[in-house]
Amino acid sequence: MEQANLMQRRVTLLRKTAIFASLPADELLVIAGLSESIELNAGETVFEEGAAGDSLFIIEEGEITISRQSEGFEQIDLARFLAQDIFGELEFLSCSPRTARASAATHTLLLRFPRNGMKFEDILKGYPSISAKILQNFLVIIAGRIRNTNNLIKENSPVIQELKNQVYRDKLTGLYNKTFLEEHIRDLLHNEGASVALLMIKPDNYKFINDTYGHEAGDHTLQIMARELQAELEGNGLAVRFMGNELCAVLPDRNREESLSFARKIQNRMIRLALSPVIGEREFSLSVSIGIAVYPDPAFPEEPPSGERLIERAHELPLIGRARGGNMILFPEDKEVH
Repeated sequence: MEQANLMQRRVTLLRKTAIFASLPADELLVIAGLSESIELNAGETVFEEGAAGDSLFIIEEGEITISRQSEGFEQIDLARFLAQDIFGELEFLSCSPRTARASAATHTLLLRFPRNGMKFEDILKGYPSISAKILQNFLVIIAGRIRNTNNLIKENSPVIQELKNQVYRDKLTGLYNKTFLEEHIRDLLHNEGASVALLMIKPDNYKFINDTYGHEAGDHTLQIMARELQAELEGNGLAVRFMGNELCAVLPDRNREESLSFARKIQNRMIRLALSPVIGEREFSLSVSIGIAVYPDPAFPEEPPSGERLIERAHELPLIGRARGGNMILFPEDKEVH
């Protein structure tokens, strides 16, 4: 009963903090279990300047003083944190040593995440979905602090890169995911004079592979397709796993004719895929249908740039191509049969 009450106290505290508040109850319980409670008397130290920044702290009760020693060996108070405040997260996220000393100004109860001796990198690997959900909350809070402060967080630190991977990368294929596409395409279109082609690529006979050879074979097929798409792009565009078995190519500065030429190359490359190691059949051709949406589009000359509209137009076309026999390349104006 005592342990259950302790966990409930931790969950209640986590729910009151911006970083963890959006997590559902079961995931808050996971975070609570990976944390530890600390009780300090007035004057006791949480961490010293120069210590490893391997955790963050949430104040349940009491008050924490952040201070630094001056050149004259005086302790200068820099900040004070009260109940429900978080501190220590900047060094935690950037894998940096502590830049100041933290001590209890009064009798204080803290929650430390992760608990002593546990590495955050291991938590990221063990609970990727939870990490992905809290990433944006981390970044929003940190971004607000670094607007007027330089070098508080290292964008290339292992933790930040891992967190970004959890949010923007597809685990199966290693490609960018739908979330990244929606944000990136919006940025591309808002550049003055921007032009971009968006190709949605969907195998016509993927269901046959799954039903006949199993979902593992389907996953391997998708991984092979992803590698081939990246190889064809040669760094001149972005490869994305949009949804399910639908891949996407983002081609900046490509017009209608150039994007059509690229789509034909992708079709030919996919047809020639060597899938025998995956499905055990010597002769099997993967048929794909491709939808293309471009901006600016002569068919919609007055339309303002919209990433959502561009994605929507391209996304529905491969299914139409498959319904018409497959192995088709369609533009939005091809949607209706005349």
